[in-house]
Amino acid sequence: MDYYNRIHRTGRIWTSIVLVLILSVPVIFSLYYQVLPPFKNLATGFLTVFMVYFPVSIAEFLTYTPMLGSNASYLVFVTGNLTNLKIPCALMAMDLAKAKPQTDEGEVIAGIAVAVSSIVTATIVLIGMFLLIPLKPILESAVLAPAFENVLPALFGALAAYFISKQWKLAIVPLGLIVLLFVFIDIPVGVEGVFIPVLGAISVISARIMYKKGFIKAYKE
Repeated sequence: MDYYNRIHRTGRIWTSIVLVLILSVPVIFSLYYQVLPPFKNLATGFLTVFMVYFPVSIAEFLTYTPMLGSNASYLVFVTGNLTNLKIPCALMAMDLAKAKPQTDEGEVIAGIAVAVSSIVTATIVLIGMFLLIPLKPILESAVLAPAFENVLPALFGALAAYFISKQWKLAIVPLGLIVLLFVFIDIPVGVEGVFIPVLGAISVISARIMYKKGFIKAYKE
């Protein structure tokens, strides 16, 4: 219990510090160059972004926190790149270590995975800053453009294939629903995260029904 109390205390302190630092950058530049935006425009822009990302933030918090645990959750929400980097790293690390979410082992493994991922990301970004100009012609080439546009689908495709191969029947309902949803409904860009807890609940309910009906069996390592 003392461990979790320390994690929450440290996480709250550093999250508050990071939030202040993030907000201080535009505030300091605005004050220094005396280019403060009109309050009406600022409020309109803030409300527009708030209406889109507030429900997404709640959905991500309710979905990812039980999976990651306290330690990793503070790290991912501060360092960012949740869905495209940190979550896959944490899930794969727990799976390879045969550690389950919401356990002490899962808490430690997820925290280490996210921390290492954050360090590697910062290192790659630092290297990229120095190599950006020399590599610019290569990165902007028409040959590599399709590859960069499909990095995220490739990442989640590989991750999904790994987990679906264990219990492919569990993926039928959520995958079928999300495909039909995006085919027949024009989903605004940026609100996809709202569907994460909804599909998560549907996945659990459908899995429970299939288990009761005998369509699937409990998975064993």
